[in-house]
Amino acid sequence: MNNEELFLNSKKVLVGGVNSPVRAISPYPFFVAKGEGAKLFDEEGKSYIDYCLAFGPLILGHNNPIIRSAVEERLGKGWCFGTPTIAELEFAQFITQHVPNVDKIRCVSTGTEATMTAIRLARGFTGRDKIIKIEGAFHGAHDCVLVKAGSGALTHSVPNSKGIPDDVTKNTILIPFNDLDALDRALKENRDQVAALITEPVIGNAGCILPRRGYLNDVKKMLAEHSSLLILDEVITGFRLGMGGAQVYFGVDADIVTMGKIAGGGFPIGVIGASEELMDMLTPMGPVYNAGTFNGHPVSITAGLATLKTLKKENTLEKIAKTGSKLQKGLSDIIADTNLAYQVQGIGPMFQVYFNPNPVWDLNGAKASDAKRFLRYCKKLREKGVYIPPSQFECCFVSSAHDQEVVKFSLEQFETALKEIKK
Repeated sequence: MNNEELFLNSKKVLVGGVNSPVRAISPYPFFVAKGEGAKLFDEEGKSYIDYCLAFGPLILGHNNPIIRSAVEERLGKGWCFGTPTIAELEFAQFITQHVPNVDKIRCVSTGTEATMTAIRLARGFTGRDKIIKIEGAFHGAHDCVLVKAGSGALTHSVPNSKGIPDDVTKNTILIPFNDLDALDRALKENRDQVAALITEPVIGNAGCILPRRGYLNDVKKMLAEHSSLLILDEVITGFRLGMGGAQVYFGVDADIVTMGKIAGGGFPIGVIGASEELMDMLTPMGPVYNAGTFNGHPVSITAGLATLKTLKKENTLEKIAKTGSKLQKGLSDIIADTNLAYQVQGIGPMFQVYFNPNPVWDLNGAKASDAKRFLRYCKKLREKGVYIPPSQFECCFVSSAHDQEVVKFSLEQFETALKEIKK
């Protein structure tokens, strides 16, 4: 069957024909048969250079032989036990050695669970109920953060989900990214009530929005003055901007860090990390509850540990960042040469093109972009064998498998697609 026929059959048994709204592409998505290196291959045999990379986890590309070998060895010994494994210990040791301000971790199954637990931990530690959330940031699909969220919630125009009681979101305070005055007002108007602010250090779920110089450090200082915590959601930036993540890259100290995606090597995982004092508030040591059958799943831990060890070797992250920078420079040159008033925004191995004449610093700026024209751009690229996330409000990623030949081919297709939608 071709992609259209597969989609029609899927719609009969899957909601909208997909298992996650970000996978819904008009008029229908392509169905992947396999992935190899920087490429995806669909059921019709067509190949695509992949800049989605499963929305971020596959920093070593598809079907990486090191990860595959490690997982195959793990599967040969069994794959789910409900008891501790040595791999969990090694994984935790690796993270605590490389990520600042993290003495202990707790592994869960998803980034959503990680941010949910981090917020619960912050509330349990401070004895306060309110949290501050950045507009356009996405921290998973749990109730208290699904308010003006990014990712699929923006793409499908559902920034506030039905089914969430007002009593749940009344303790969530929304402020724009890069706006210290708004944070100051929120803290003063809710004095002694704010447990924490949670933010992505780079907003990767409304495109790719960078913090202004010094912003994250100023946020941390202001929170500390009110005895509120900083939760840095590094599900996307963790082990992408460096082995120490955004904390090292931007020189900011978080109170609680959440990680995921790359940390699982393409398998489901979420990680919460903090000081010993904070983490020992979690069960079984303390009164803040967290549990899960698949917490620290041996396959995810094995794949994650293989990925992290590989990233540390031979300046792998630096090479990936250089590739990302070259791609962004090429895109910027193309846009300038074609006299298009668009913005290329990125940092190392993550980027986005905003169909917007102005730089984007917050959610309002992202929403001012031409999302319909962007979708035309995505479609043109797919026709030419390049796949980027099908939304103006997602981020593109580069892997170690994106070599110079791949980048050259991609830039040629980017240029042609941009010229075609200009007409």
